[in-house]
Amino acid sequence: MSDAVPTSPLGPVLSGARVLVTAQRRADDIVNALQRRGASVVVASSLGVESHIDEESLVAETRALVERPADVVVVTTGIGFRSWLDTAEAVGLGHELIESLQHSRVVARGPKARGALQAAGLVPDWVAESETSAEIADFLRADGVAGQRIVVQHHGAGDDGLERHLTAAGATTSSLVVYRWGPPADPEAVRRSAREAAAGGYDAVMFTSAPGAAAWLEALRAEQALGPVMGLVDAGMLRLAAVGEVTAAPLRDLGLDVLVPPRARLGALLRSLVLDLGDDEGALPTPAGMLRVRATAATLDHTPLPVSPGGLALLRCLAADPGRVRSRDELLDVLPGDSRDPHTVEVAVARLREAVGREVVRTVVKRGYRLELAGA
Repeated sequence: MSDAVPTSPLGPVLSGARVLVTAQRRADDIVNALQRRGASVVVASSLGVESHIDEESLVAETRALVERPADVVVVTTGIGFRSWLDTAEAVGLGHELIESLQHSRVVARGPKARGALQAAGLVPDWVAESETSAEIADFLRADGVAGQRIVVQHHGAGDDGLERHLTAAGATTSSLVVYRWGPPADPEAVRRSAREAAAGGYDAVMFTSAPGAAAWLEALRAEQALGPVMGLVDAGMLRLAAVGEVTAAPLRDLGLDVLVPPRARLGALLRSLVLDLGDDEGALPTPAGMLRVRATAATLDHTPLPVSPGGLALLRCLAADPGRVRSRDELLDVLPGDSRDPHTVEVAVARLREAVGREVVRTVVKRGYRLELAGA
């Protein structure tokens, strides 16, 4: 199945939304897909990838596999398999490696690994749909691995116990370490993203790997931002989106709600996030159109409104309980600065009305202001 980004004709339904992407791989594809829907996108890769950390050993293991195919080859990641094949091709072993794998039982850890194998013309004999090494270990041990030679291409986090389980079951195992997760290329960007998330600066945060999600959570802890971010998620003001259940695990371990697509693919993740953030359920029907109040912007019928930070703060307060009258004191509390002059609210409301229309923000004499809903 294709892992292409979605191209459904939904229009700019993410206009005004601000999305944080924590991935390094395919970040450009993610950014382009979200921007086509109108979103503003920030990339702060929470981890880097250190490729070919021991290329000499990798080439030696590849030669050994070519000369003597293994009984079983476990491919744990798509990026790892592609990097392995690139390395083999660079030393003239690409074709030979593919031929060798055709003589082995090939097991894939999830759809990304399967997709990489299929792109190389290989069909895996079995796929762990849960994307866990534990499922692979259970499957292989159930079939019996005693006396078998098993080669494991590790994912970026290294050995997670799979080889230990297979060795205990009587197999002879060897490792292929193609890449490892490393520190982010721009640590300050990651720290800044943590602070901005805590301040309500994003509508959604996207994750494409469990180590990347765990690393971003560590950045939140380091910036003392974890509590505020958890509060925003619990309040429905920040959406966390992960490509699959394995990626979502570090987030769910903290009790956080995570959007996970029905299929663990990047295209499915993007489609789910677009539908989630663009859903009319989160919009308010006003006399001027469908109003959406995002983290850093507001839109009417997907058209951005020219509101200031103060105007956005007022609009968010009014939209939190549409129809309810907010007093001037309540609105003063949410405006930037420490002014207690009621005239400050009157000026801010006047400017807000210029952006959204007088019919949207109504004055209730001697009481305050309210957000008017269509048909109310």
